Amino acid sequence: MTQNYAQDAQTLLQLVGGPGNISAVTHCMTRMRFVLVDPAKADIKAIEALPSVKGTFTQAGQFQVVVGNGVSDFYNEFTRVAGVQGVSGEAAKEAAKQNQNPLQRVMTNIAEIFAPIIPAIIVGGLILGFRNVIGEMRVFGDGTQALTELSQFWNGVNSFLWLIGEAIFHFLPVGIVWSITRKMGTTQILGIVLGLTLVSPQLLNAYSVPTTAPGDVPFWDFGFAQLPMIGYQAQVIPAILAGFTLVYLERFFRRITPQVVSMIVVPFFALLLSVIIAHAVLGPIGWTIGGWISGVVSAGLASSFNVLFAALFGFLYAPLVITGLHHMTNAIDLQLIADTGGTNLWPMIALSNIAQGSAVLAMIFLQKRDTQAKEVSVPAALSCYLGVTEPAMFGVNLKYVFPFFAAMAGSALAGMYSIATGVVANSIGVGGLPGILSIKVPSMLNFAVAMLIAVVVPFIITWVVGKQRGLDKVGAVDSVQADGLQMPTPRG
Repeated sequence: MTQNYAQDAQTLLQLVGGPGNISAVTHCMTRMRFVLVDPAKADIKAIEALPSVKGTFTQAGQFQVVVGNGVSDFYNEFTRVAGVQGVSGEAAKEAAKQNQNPLQRVMTNIAEIFAPIIPAIIVGGLILGFRNVIGEMRVFGDGTQALTELSQFWNGVNSFLWLIGEAIFHFLPVGIVWSITRKMGTTQILGIVLGLTLVSPQLLNAYSVPTTAPGDVPFWDFGFAQLPMIGYQAQVIPAILAGFTLVYLERFFRRITPQVVSMIVVPFFALLLSVIIAHAVLGPIGWTIGGWISGVVSAGLASSFNVLFAALFGFLYAPLVITGLHHMTNAIDLQLIADTGGTNLWPMIALSNIAQGSAVLAMIFLQKRDTQAKEVSVPAALSCYLGVTEPAMFGVNLKYVFPFFAAMAGSALAGMYSIATGVVANSIGVGGLPGILSIKVPSMLNFAVAMLIAVVVPFIITWVVGKQRGLDKVGAVDSVQADGLQMPTPRG
């Protein structure tokens, strides 16, 4: 039966400052997303006290109200009583940028570039993990044979799945350049073509460059100059640079070209110059920058201080999610995968998500007699263990504060163990318990131990502190202000 949100929607309208304070409103899977003219007018404490609301936070210039699975019904009721017209998610994001500082805008743009291609990358990570299980786990024949060596069927499956894995990772620049043109509103097919020129089979595969002698590298000979024919398979930075070059060249030629010939002149010159610049200038520069980035991160994770780095990253990753700065890790992970064949950064991200879910799990047991609290915490814990942390973080952990810090502590310890034991992932995967499927086979056992740490430590800390504060008693809510400890609602 559909819940009646009329009263809460009417109240929320007043608490966000009325219709005149709403610049734009939309919704996603679980949240109402507002772009407010004056964010300070929103009465956050009163909003979070509404029965339908599970938490609030501000991110990327948007004031977001966590409602849950019924958000679409709530949104429809809200726009009806408010008399405002909802907008698309993209329009809301553009409107929200007026409330962002330059760094937040950069992070938002990075997030918007990678968001459309993350599902494919996750699928690729799962496929690589499955191929490792059947092709590298030597558990047959007294530990000397893998499943692919015993069965022609599984050998065929292993070979077939690489068709998908190669398409996702080797041709990643195609997806990146396409996503940039899509985001920037230019011609998407030109982006796809430019991406394809970066990974064409005519070029020397990027993975073969380190083992190819300089004299054996093919090149285009123009008489007065030679240009190496090198591909950029799986390379992130060259694709980003090339994509934005195409966007701005297309805009430039569209602005100066007469409309009558624009259909011919604009795509021709924009694409041709982009390809030339990409291979002659941006590709080598981007490759170098990407190498520096992955080199610095790899050096930090392989240094004598790597455990300290892991502790710091594990502790701070959840706060980074609040600010939106965590989106930068996608590019770093992909660059590490391209350069080293795996990433030891992503496993710590998955562990952080698990830790947040484990703190919520402890709250479920503490509040097992509080039906209203469990309506929020049970689905929040499930979604967190499956890689979606917002309901857990903003609906439970940040509301009570100490579970959030308990999760941060558990994440730090789990991250330290992960790095100390050399856990490496094939790729980005599902950032929760299923994340183990994306871990390289030799690291799976150690990652399982790290997962156990991420479950047990936050649970115990949250349970002990919660018991001390009396949260196991029915109706014991908002005890977060006890002992003078109170965290303000996170602002992006």
